[in-house]
Amino acid sequence: MRILLTNDDGILSIGLAAMAGVLRRFGEVCIAAPATEQSGVGQGITFLNPLTVKKAYRRGKFWGFAVEGTPVDCVKIGIAELAGWRPDLVVSGINNGLNVGINVLYSGTVAAVQESAWQGIPSVAVSTQFSDLRPGAPIDRVAELAGVLIGRLLEHPCEPGTLYNVNIPFAALKDDADRTPAIVPIDVTPHWGSYEKRHDPIARPYYWLSDRPNPNPSEPTGASTDYDAVASGRVAVTPMRVNPTCGALLNEMKSWDLAPKEGFRFSEEIDPRQLDFRFIRWIDRTADDLRTAR
Repeated sequence: MRILLTNDDGILSIGLAAMAGVLRRFGEVCIAAPATEQSGVGQGITFLNPLTVKKAYRRGKFWGFAVEGTPVDCVKIGIAELAGWRPDLVVSGINNGLNVGINVLYSGTVAAVQESAWQGIPSVAVSTQFSDLRPGAPIDRVAELAGVLIGRLLEHPCEPGTLYNVNIPFAALKDDADRTPAIVPIDVTPHWGSYEKRHDPIARPYYWLSDRPNPNPSEPTGASTDYDAVASGRVAVTPMRVNPTCGALLNEMKSWDLAPKEGFRFSEEIDPRQLDFRFIRWIDRTADDLRTAR
């Protein structure tokens, strides 16, 4: 088996190293990972600038390809150029932080295997709870359990365009833990994020995204969603599809009348020079604000 391995924490991540060690039991592994951390970049790609790739070495031996881009860049160029073969499997992880609920929309870890799933390749994203993955964290046990689960998933061929999102909490690593995965949907509870406003040394405001819990949290129910499963100490596995089309609504919408109503006309076009002028004026005001602040 030929496996392409990536992540969003970067090529120096301990989680990546642990996952590579386990996957080599399955076959040949090619690592193509971001040169620097790319958490939260989602499905972004690099196309306005050249994509730089360098060989990375570990203990004097070739380790993998360090890509100056996003996790999706790594998968795309890994398949097209770096591996030298079409992978039988693409794995992303082990991510430093669980990817449950709305996080799957932002996660570079999940986005990486969405790209490979688009290309019809079996794909698995693996995440564990945040720990900085320092030496002493149970990352080796996470990798071991992930490897077993990936092997079991491969026993069941999936349709092209399918990926598996796997989240392993530390509680599932205990000797007496129930390691039967919970097969669950994504939690769609709204994420309550807030921004902390601060000021830099020259008094310009900036904002830092922070998290705050749902003001009306519910008790974990055991396994009804991915969030509930990991909160209860169980491994969560969610099958996902990369085609976001809503099939049921698609068919219903075919009967809707969405054409412009009679009498519709386009508005008078705006002179592009006016737009440029407004932009320049905004720049001038910003410069004035900075001079005032100083």
